[in-house]
Amino acid sequence: MPIASHAPTTSIARRAVLRAGLAAAAASALGTPALASSNFPNKPIQLQLPFPAGGMFDAVLRALAEAAARDLGQPIVLMHRAGAGGVTGVSSLTSMGDADGYLLGVMHNSVIRWPHMNKVAWDPRTDFSYLMGLNNLTTGIAVAADAPWKTLADLLADAKARPGQISWGNVGAISANRIYGERLARATGARFNFIPFKGGNEQLTAVVGRHLDVYGDPGFGAMARSGKLRVLATFTEQRLAQWSNVPTLRELGHDLVVQSPFGIVAPKNMAPAVRAKLEAAFQKAVQDPTYRRIVDDFDLAPWNIGGEAYRQYAVAQYAREKQMLDEIGFKPE
Repeated sequence: MPIASHAPTTSIARRAVLRAGLAAAAASALGTPALASSNFPNKPIQLQLPFPAGGMFDAVLRALAEAAARDLGQPIVLMHRAGAGGVTGVSSLTSMGDADGYLLGVMHNSVIRWPHMNKVAWDPRTDFSYLMGLNNLTTGIAVAADAPWKTLADLLADAKARPGQISWGNVGAISANRIYGERLARATGARFNFIPFKGGNEQLTAVVGRHLDVYGDPGFGAMARSGKLRVLATFTEQRLAQWSNVPTLRELGHDLVVQSPFGIVAPKNMAPAVRAKLEAAFQKAVQDPTYRRIVDDFDLAPWNIGGEAYRQYAVAQYAREKQMLDEIGFKPE
């Protein structure tokens, strides 16, 4: 009888212990995100660059990452994943699940434009966590220093006289710089042979080596200052301080101004505490003297806005990109 009387009690006790254990495990699991947020970061952070190593983005983001890492107490490791003019590496973030703060990416406007041109399973308005806007790219038209064209008028006249024989390079086939180059050509009756490149460094090498005639992207500053490039014009609203002798397209009678900012994003659904730490670190990093010097070297215009302002910009830019493509008669394949 004693054994029979104690068996039910033992069974009940075991079930109680089991329920308590399960409840504790569930509570622990529910508390993990908050705990992870409070301890963030406790391992290296990856920053994915959608362009090849060695170019302008590499230099600028490396300086920014080093400055932010000092504040966060963990390394920020640059990872290069080029493709589709800066789209492939960043769009891959949309398939990574919710953001934990350890994987970030650099976004350029090509990513916002891409869904208007290709069928994709993601939406730039909703499938990213926007952390911070960084800089606006300064697009120029440059040629080798020993090229025959002294002015933009010379170049356009030659492209009219020899249609399709002068090559014009851009990073990617669908960048704003490529689109504005084509708009300039159409408006003036010129015809260029537009050639896409994987990265700006590759394109600069081709121009200086006279394998490419025209450089039509940002990042020309260092080569021009070294005397290897001649800048004919810029797609900016006003002349650049460091290039006060170079006219804008607008000054030359072509109302073409390229707005081409980039910033930092992550997969969607980032925890507010993690977002706050990252934003604070990067906002501090953009004041770093080494970073600011490199930004100036590449003639970038600061565009330091917070995550929510960046998200609102992306939503509005999504509509503007569609309008711009409609204006040039682009039809998705």
